[in-house]
Amino acid sequence: MLIKPENLQRSGSFKLRGALNRALQLNAAQRDCGIVTWSSGNHGLAISFVARELGIRATVLMPYDAPKTKVEGVRQNGASVRLYDKTKEDREEIGAQIAAESGAVIVPPYDDPYVITGQATLGAEIAHQAAEIGVSLDVALFSCSGGGLVSGAACGVHTLMPRAAIYSVEAAGFDGMALSLAAGEPRKAPALATSICDALLVPAPGKLTFPICRKHLAGGLSVDDDEVKEAIRFAYRDLKLVVEPGGAVALAALLAGKLEITGKTAAILVSGGNVDSDKFANYLTNVSEPEHA
Repeated sequence: MLIKPENLQRSGSFKLRGALNRALQLNAAQRDCGIVTWSSGNHGLAISFVARELGIRATVLMPYDAPKTKVEGVRQNGASVRLYDKTKEDREEIGAQIAAESGAVIVPPYDDPYVITGQATLGAEIAHQAAEIGVSLDVALFSCSGGGLVSGAACGVHTLMPRAAIYSVEAAGFDGMALSLAAGEPRKAPALATSICDALLVPAPGKLTFPICRKHLAGGLSVDDDEVKEAIRFAYRDLKLVVEPGGAVALAALLAGKLEITGKTAAILVSGGNVDSDKFANYLTNVSEPEHA
């Protein structure tokens, strides 16, 4: 099993790749007007980091219940944070209003061709690194929410290793991609409960991402909170990695036996490591959080 630790990436997750690629496409006038985006955390961290490095103003819409470490990180990077109530407000409507008033360019977290292309570098990099050690991938697993990562990464892997079977992994109850792949058309997950995977709470795949995934993915998997916590503990204990819940789902799927890989070479992505310290301590000791009790 090969593990790609994107939790060690600058800004703490794979999101940097898509954010950087999108920002580099802006012309001078667009840079002057800035960027507006919405994010539960990692995309916001990436956009704010890239904006700071490129000297671009950025506004990030984040839900009130976003992890504190992510909200603080976005602010420390110099971006403006506009908190919103996701039960009463529509983040895309707010973003569109800000863009209309300021001229800022909207950079969505996943349904954008440049963001998807940026994430494709991850899949290509994994395939090339596998080739460098003399192995060919049979299977690759990527975390999934709206599908920007897995759609791009699958394309990247398949540029070098077209026979590799690619799987999305989602939080249980928010497995819109898995449902859509099984149905052959877009489906929305029930999202009736909650999940500790705050980065993976989009219940349906994107308009751009699903057609790509339908072409490139072998299927979709899902994991529950207990399986994710076990993966977080495994990563800390055996890999010496700090992984956030949404970043641990691919590892969780294999540890829980969701896919048979005996005799196969599998690559999995650890996609992010931005997690509140108190919550991380609870995951390690298997103490339930009050809001999920």
